[in-house]
Amino acid sequence: MEQRPHHDESDAADAAFDLPETALARCGEQPIASEKLLQGRSCVMIRHGDALYALRATRAGKLILTK
Repeated sequence: MEQRPHHDESDAADAAFDLPETALARCGEQPIASEKLLQGRSCVMIRHGDALYALRATRAGKLILTK
């Protein structure tokens, strides 16, 4: 069994995910915790090229990405 690299406490939320190898290979990086993106807010705006998107966290704990 392959051992994963050690993560310190600041990476604990990211390290909690056990993704299939295909998902990691497709993206090429470890996941980023939504808390790091939202930083205590319920909504952040993301610019992608010329488009603007809103990433929202719902009260039910889901994420919604809208254009």
